[in-house]
Amino acid sequence: MASPFPSRCRPEWRTPSDAECIGFWDIHGMPEHIRRHSQIVAEVATALTVRARELGAVVCVQTVRASALLHDLGKAYTIAFGGNHSQIGAAWALQLTGNPLISHGVLHHVHWPFEPDVERYFLPLAVLYADKRVRHDVIVSVTERFQDIAERYGLTEDIRDKILLTMENSIEVEQRLNEYLKVDLNACAFDRGRLVQRA
Repeated sequence: MASPFPSRCRPEWRTPSDAECIGFWDIHGMPEHIRRHSQIVAEVATALTVRARELGAVVCVQTVRASALLHDLGKAYTIAFGGNHSQIGAAWALQLTGNPLISHGVLHHVHWPFEPDVERYFLPLAVLYADKRVRHDVIVSVTERFQDIAERYGLTEDIRDKILLTMENSIEVEQRLNEYLKVDLNACAFDRGRLVQRA
C-alpha cells in the first residue's frame, strides 16, 4: 500500500530554519533533554540527506532537517497529558509550518506502515531511521536503541511484541537506506558529517 502523503516538496511549502524550529520548541515547552535528542537526530538525518543529494536525489536538506528537529515536538505534552506524541506533534508541525512533508516525517517517525520505498518517501524514512539511531543524546545501533526502549517501556508482552515489530520495521528501513545510499549505515558514527561508503 502506498502512502497517501506527498513525496516531494512544493515551492509554496515553507521550510523553517533551525532557529525557527527552536522557536517552535519554545512555544511547546520542549525540555532540554528532548532538544538535545532532536538536534542529534537532525544531524543524522542531514547526513543521510546530503548523501542522497550526492547520488542525485531530489531532496531538500533543510526540509528533512526541520522535520527531524520537530519530530518530538509533541513529546512533552503527551508525557504530561497522554496521547500519541507523533500524531500531536505532526498536527502542531503542520499548523506551525504549513508544510505537510515536514508533518509527514513527524507523524511517521515511530513506525512506517507502508512499503518502505526510500526513493519515493525519503524524508519520513530518513527521520524515522535517524530517530532509531539516537538513544537520548548518544548515537547507537538500531538494536541498542531498541534494547533501551524495551527496558524502559516493555512492561507487558503485548508492548514487547509491538516494540519487536517496530524494531524489525526499522531494520528493514536501514537495509533499504543502505542499498539506496550505497553505504553501510551500521559502520557510520555520524560524527564527521560523512557516511562510510561501500567498497
